[in-house]
Amino acid sequence: MQKAETSIETVCSLLKQCGTYYLATTDEDGKPRVRPFGTAHIFEGKLYIQTGNFKKVYRQLKNNPYVELSGMLDKSRWLRVEAKAVEDGRKEAKESMLEAYPELKSIYNTENTAVFYLTEVTATVCSFIEPPKVYKF
Repeated sequence: MQKAETSIETVCSLLKQCGTYYLATTDEDGKPRVRPFGTAHIFEGKLYIQTGNFKKVYRQLKNNPYVELSGMLDKSRWLRVEAKAVEDGRKEAKESMLEAYPELKSIYNTENTAVFYLTEVTATVCSFIEPPKVYKF
């Protein structure tokens, strides 16, 4: 018998299906900022994303941890994720992300990478033709 996916596993899989998704944050001046992201990884039962600790997005996440992610799943469905991003400064969490995305190792290491796990998550699969499907964790 196949194990049913949890909401976290489902949302991680959906983010990976998007390939590139867009992360919205708030800048210090209160204006929105959006940029492409591509990491989604489960470590110790939590859904993580990654950035560099030298980037503006890192400072924005530290100043206001509430984010929204959005990406296209196919021509008629898209994913929206509302969440709070919590930094995990542990070396093990960073190493796990870098192992999951080895292409990042050409730019990042455990000293200059930052990983955030998502809490207070509401993820919605939206569609032009179907009712929304919501995942919360």
